[in-house]
Amino acid sequence: MKIEQVGWDNTDAVALRARQRAEIAERYGTPDSEPGIPPSQADTAAFFVAYEDDGSAVGCGGLRALGAGIGEIKRMYVAPASRGSGVAQRVLLALEEWARDQGWSSLCLETGDAQADAVRFYTRSGYEPIPPFGPYAESGNSLCFERPL
Repeated sequence: MKIEQVGWDNTDAVALRARQRAEIAERYGTPDSEPGIPPSQADTAAFFVAYEDDGSAVGCGGLRALGAGIGEIKRMYVAPASRGSGVAQRVLLALEEWARDQGWSSLCLETGDAQADAVRFYTRSGYEPIPPFGPYAESGNSLCFERPL
């Protein structure tokens, strides 16, 4: 497996983000469950895709700069068939390494209350609960986490 930094408009990145959004829409019963501003090419500092040895794209994740040395993890996703295989951990490590290289001091994220699997993953990875921040402060479904780098 390899983790590659790719452009926002990379075909595999676009496809993985579409699959992530479809899964979230199914979990929450609405295509528009995101309380914040959706990430875009303009505000995504880095985006990574995980590739199996056969070249298939199986996971992704990105970073948005929030300022003051803080980044936000966006669009973390692993294809269902690859879950539990370490793909998410490898993508997260790539995001954290990239953020450290930029001199960022911490990463934060928002996930929803219907994503217990994400909560378990992030807490296992050293992320601690924090009060909802920014656009998530008014969302009753948002769970936020942060980890110093």
